Formats: sequence, structure tokens, C-alpha cells
Amino acid sequence: MPEAAATPPASLDFIREMIAADLAAGRNGGQVVTRFPPEPNGYLHIGHAKSICLNFGLAQEHAPNARCHLRFDDTNPTKEEVEYVDSIMADVKWLGFDWGEHLFYASDYFEKLYGFAEQLITKGLAYVDDQTHEEMRASRGTLTSPGTRSAGADRSVEENLDLFRRMRKGEFKEGEKVLRAKIDMASPNMNLRDPALYRILHAHHHRTGDAWCIYPMYDYAHPLSDALESITHSLCTLEFEHHRPLYEWLIANVDGLPGAPYQREFARLNLTYTVMSKRKLLRLVKDDLVNGWDDPRMPTISGMRRRGITAAAIRSFCKTIGLTKFNSLTEIALLEHSIREDLNKISHRAYGVLRPIKVVITNYPEDQVEFFDAPNHPEDAAAGTRQVPLCREIYIESDDFMEFPSDGFHRLKPGGEVRLKFAFCIICQEIIKDDAGNIVELRCTYDETTRHGKKPEGRTKPKGIIHWVSARHALDATVRLYDRLFTVETPDADAGEDGDFAKFLNPASCEVVTNAKLEPSLKEAAPGSHWQFERVAYFYADPMDSKPGAPVFNRTVTLKDGWVKK
Repeated sequence: MPEAAATPPASLDFIREMIAADLAAGRNGGQVVTRFPPEPNGYLHIGHAKSICLNFGLAQEHAPNARCHLRFDDTNPTKEEVEYVDSIMADVKWLGFDWGEHLFYASDYFEKLYGFAEQLITKGLAYVDDQTHEEMRASRGTLTSPGTRSAGADRSVEENLDLFRRMRKGEFKEGEKVLRAKIDMASPNMNLRDPALYRILHAHHHRTGDAWCIYPMYDYAHPLSDALESITHSLCTLEFEHHRPLYEWLIANVDGLPGAPYQREFARLNLTYTVMSKRKLLRLVKDDLVNGWDDPRMPTISGMRRRGITAAAIRSFCKTIGLTKFNSLTEIALLEHSIREDLNKISHRAYGVLRPIKVVITNYPEDQVEFFDAPNHPEDAAAGTRQVPLCREIYIESDDFMEFPSDGFHRLKPGGEVRLKFAFCIICQEIIKDDAGNIVELRCTYDETTRHGKKPEGRTKPKGIIHWVSARHALDATVRLYDRLFTVETPDADAGEDGDFAKFLNPASCEVVTNAKLEPSLKEAAPGSHWQFERVAYFYADPMDSKPGAPVFNRTVTLKDGWVKK
């Protein structure tokens, strides 16, 4: 079940201040109507989550006089798929939001949008252009010189209407003609230099089929769809700031619109060690550089969900970073902090040894098995306890032993003593190596008088406490150790002239450990359950690959010392 999104307390960011001023002035009849308008041309990523939390969050904060629409701006059938539509709806619901009856598609309005285009032609504000894409680009001019208007702009209204209607009938090839707005070829804003409104695409649409062979451009369909839905506040990211004059021009020049929304922009999310472009994420998927859109290394919402990141953590992160009017780069460590904060509260504890060394406790009876009581969560008594078995042979983490210890190493070493958590102290007496010189076994003795944390009189208390798994009872498991997808903070910026961000892919972003040794209670770990392997990391039982009695665990995020309960 998706997690329910709690209504966050209102903050004083500039968007909320703007809406508060609108309400105080009595604008929009006291209504707040927002929308989340994705293009169904890929899976959503963490950047979209920021917009989702903003738009749906505003609707929650101003209920009952508010609502948020989910609208698919599906105006480019060559890049859109039903798979993307389904994934987007699943992601929004998983994040804890619901659009109710307010699900819309730009394709719902294709007939109305076409009628608005004819209206603009009739007003002399749009014309059919015969130029090729290259010719149009050349005639637009530069930032310092004006463009040159196409000869098509001099046609009569009747001629342009006839050509546009013939475009709709399919009489022309792709690229042969476009419909353009007639605005200002000398405008310093390139978006106002007679932008394209419609293009010819002989393509099958996922909803309208083959009913259309001309499709509206995004910058045309988007504002008019907002107006048709009576959106009050069109909130988008800063890259659309220079598109706002076109947004306002269309709203002002099309008659019969039921609403008059206005657009305001906020800074998009840019995250270190990540790319935040659907086009680039699509390349990773298409080139098999990752294992699909839901690869746990991907910044997609579905990938983060598969990794074990919770919706609550993402909502908390989006609240923490807030809204600004300037672009900046957010440290991925801030996201990881939000993840740890949430997982620390909900994850049961267990023992897991990822790189095992066998330890034989030579003075422990060979046939003896005993059980130690361990809390499932050190801060939640209601979580109960579990029985952890111990026998003569155990596994410890290879990092918890050092043959030639460095200064400050307080775990197991030759002749040194360490405490097995919840059990007793052991002392390393002997190291067993194979022919290649690799350590394969440690021979230790235990001290019966140190059970239950006791310290015999006259003895120094060991500084190190380590976890362990009973060899006889250990569960053999596959554990995937996920790390950051890229080796540099800004793969986009560092790509250079060739633009190949993929050269910075981290070859160690997924390490598969096949011989992990886990405590036996994890055998019944439910797919989709969260765990902290004590002293190791937070893990998630993969919901797709786990089988009854054979869970597969994904590392969600590493531990920090502040979250380790000794």
C-alpha cells in the first residue's frame, strides 16, 4: 500500500507567500487549483518528486478549497508510451498523493486546441510556414540580431486556414509545413519570434490512435490546457521562465477560455553524482548501462523505491531543500540523510556478515547451541525481541579483524580481545591461512565470566564490540551493494565537448555479494521489508527477486556512526 502523505505545515517560501496574497486579495474565488503535468516520455525522477510534493502539497494545505490535477501533456506520440503513463500514476500514488477525479490528458483537448489555432489564424495571429526546419532556424536571427519573417506570414487569412485544414487532412509530409504564431521576429526573447504551434506527425497516438496527423507543440498546448482546466497557479521550473511571455500571450489572445492562470517558476532540483534529464536516463536504459528504469542506482522514483528508499524520506527531503528562485547544486548527502532518518525509525535490526571470516571458538563445546535475546529495535520496545543462536563456529566481518593492526584499531587482532555483541568476549589465539596466504579461519577462546557485558575484576574492558552470525544456522544470501551511479559530482558539467556523461559511470555502483551470511531470522524477511544489518548498512528485501525462504537484499544506504546503536 502507498504511504499516506501527511499535510506539511505551511512554510514561508515565495510560492506560498504568492498564493497567500492571492487569497487575501480574493483572486480566483478563493480557490487554489494546481496541476502536475508530466510528459509521458520516460519515468519520473527525484526532480519530479519535488514538483509533485509542491503541487499536491499546496492542494492539501488549502483544502477544501483546493485541488491538484494530474495531467499528461501527451503532445508528441513519437516519444510517448502507455508504459510511461502507468509508471507515472504509480509513482504519484506511491509518494502518497491522489488526484481523485482530476485525471486529464492534453489529448482530451485536441479538438479544442485545433479550434483555438483556427481562431488565431482568423485574427491574423498565426500562419502556415513552408520553410524547412533548417530554414526556420536560420531565419530566427540571433540574440543580437532580429529574425526574418517567412513569406507565409503574408498569406491571407483564407489561404492560411485552407492550408492548416489540409495539414489536418494529411495532405502534406512531415516537416513540409508548420503553423506558427505571428508575434515579433525582433523580440529579444527568442521564444516570441513566431514560435511553432503545430507540426505534422504521421504517428500513432497512444490515446487518439490515427485520428490526428498534426499535433500541438508543448508550449502551445500547455498553457491552453491549464486554462481549460481553470488552473489558478501554473508552477514550473526555471528553464520555463523565458517561455512565460508566450504562455501569457496565448492566454491573452485566445477567446473563450474558462480560466486565466498565471505561471511562476522555481528552481529545479540538481543533485550531485546524478543526471536529471529524462533524455540521458533513457540513454542509460536503451544502451543497457543500467538494468532498466527501476534499476536501484537510477534517480527515478521507481528505482529509488526498488532500492528501499521510502516515500516519507523523499517527501522529507523535498521539504528540507525548499523552494528558491535560483539554480543550485544539492549535495546527495542531504538526500542520504533524509533516508537514514526515516529508515532508522522503521527498520528492524538483524546481523549480517557480508565478507565472512570463520571463527572457531576452541574452548566452546562442539555440540552446544545457545540463544541470546536481542531487541528488534533499540528504540521501540513494542517491536519485541528475537533469539539469536550461537555455536562453536561463527562468522565475523573480515573488516573486524586485522593481522597487523593500525593505531586506533579496536576490533579483533592477534592476541587481542573483543566482545561479541549480546554474548561474551573472545581472544584471537591463532590465524589459519591457505596456500596462497589468505586468512581462512581464526582460532579464538572465549571467557565465560564476560557474559552479559560483565567485566571481571582486574581486567580491562575491551573497546571493540562486533557482530557475528552462527555458522551452523547462517542463511546464505545474495546481497547487492549499491553505490552512487557516477564517480564525479557533476557528470553533465564534466562531460566536456563530447558531452559523454556516461564515461563517468561508477564501475563499483553495484557489487553483488553471493556468499553473505545472515542470521536465520532473516530467512522469512518479507519482500519489501526494511532492515538494518547492525554495524553494516540499511537493507531492503527486494520485492521482485526475493523468494519465500530466500530473500535478496538491496543496500539502501550506508550507516553513519550517529545511527549505530552500540
